[in-house]
Amino acid sequence: MATQMMKQQTNPLETKPVGRLLAEFAIPSIIAMLVSALYNIVDQFFIGHYVGMLGNAATNVAFPLTISCTAIALLCGIGGAANFNLNMGRGNETKAVRYAGNAINMCFIIGILLCIVTKIFLKPMMVMFGATDQTLTYSLIYTGITSLGFPFLIFTTGGSNLVRADGSPRFSMLCTLVGALINTCLDALFMTVFHMGIKGAAWATVIGQVVSAVLVALYLTRFKTVRLQLKHLQPKASYWGNIARLGMSPCINQLAMMVVQVVLNNVLTFYGAQSEYGSDIPLACAGIISKVGMLFFSIVIGISQGMQPIVSFNYGAQKYKRVLEAVWKSIACATAISIVAFLCFQIFPRQIISIFGEGSEEYFQFAERYFRIYMFFTFINQFQPVVANMFTSIGKAAAGAFMSLTRQILFLLPLLVLLPKMFGLDGAMFAAPVADLVAFIIAFSMLLKETHRLRRETPQAGEESA
Repeated sequence: MATQMMKQQTNPLETKPVGRLLAEFAIPSIIAMLVSALYNIVDQFFIGHYVGMLGNAATNVAFPLTISCTAIALLCGIGGAANFNLNMGRGNETKAVRYAGNAINMCFIIGILLCIVTKIFLKPMMVMFGATDQTLTYSLIYTGITSLGFPFLIFTTGGSNLVRADGSPRFSMLCTLVGALINTCLDALFMTVFHMGIKGAAWATVIGQVVSAVLVALYLTRFKTVRLQLKHLQPKASYWGNIARLGMSPCINQLAMMVVQVVLNNVLTFYGAQSEYGSDIPLACAGIISKVGMLFFSIVIGISQGMQPIVSFNYGAQKYKRVLEAVWKSIACATAISIVAFLCFQIFPRQIISIFGEGSEEYFQFAERYFRIYMFFTFINQFQPVVANMFTSIGKAAAGAFMSLTRQILFLLPLLVLLPKMFGLDGAMFAAPVADLVAFIIAFSMLLKETHRLRRETPQAGEESA
């Protein structure tokens, strides 16, 4: 009992106001997510202005590989960080440091394998991902170069989770921020001064990723909580298995996004060819809108990540009132962001698209219509990622995984196949809002059910007397 009372007095997750905790945890996470999204946005901006519409379409074709890198990084990084923290909490530093070492070697080994596979199967991949005859050359050049950065991108993203697990969220954010700034500066230098075209954007991305990876590596040699040595980097199957188990849910979510992106590219290419717009205009517009949408989702995901330690700790301590407060305040913040994004997407679609370069009147007409329809339910899109993370945070991994798959795999993917058969190119546009609405209904229903359960159990947990 005395130990419990001391814990209540000293642990800020249990005693600090939930609103302040959310700000402390969410802001660094939001910034890190936004900076990661900037890599793609900045490339899209410079390529749109100095290469043109076909260059933008080429980056969209390459985008599934970027998503796959993020999926692998989350598998290794989140899985490794979770095992690291669990064992540190149990006082088993020997196991903890080996999990950190195995997460690091997982990132690099899988990153190198992905780079090699991409190099060997580059052209078939680009065709499979939706490249047209006009965009194929640009796609081969851009992806051929950026694939060299895959091991560094995966290591940076995965390693940043270990840096946060070691208690340094700001340094983790700094690693990503420095790489993004270098990428931006080199984009401007390579494309406006040296006129390197799409090659310049690709090399700027790789160099930024290498610098970020070096910063993460330097930190890992000076871990605060344990001493990481070369012997801890020896791969062990049992450690890899446990890392993969805890990192599977966010990995699956990213892979689902990749599958949807590939299908969407091919649907837009096929049905676009049968429309007045042709194949390349829909492909280019979808690439820009996907990355702008990713910028919005980065903020929502950052909020949900900031919520996670608060929810997890207080759920374990049976402080269910604080759990619900954290969840609903997170949803309130994410909803405010979502409403602002919805208004921007509906009122200023042409202005947003024009940031990424010029195009024909047909190009802008399609972009405006696609933006308004495809992103129509932006104002409710925050529920699905926040609720999915809530279930994962309270140990309900199956419910969290189900929520992660609802929009992308269970609804959007079948609709992308079925609706265009009936409505052509319009069917591809309307698939997203239909999937968004159904995913929201399920997420909201599951959230209400869980809220009622926690409210019923609150008196039994003795929280009122505490």
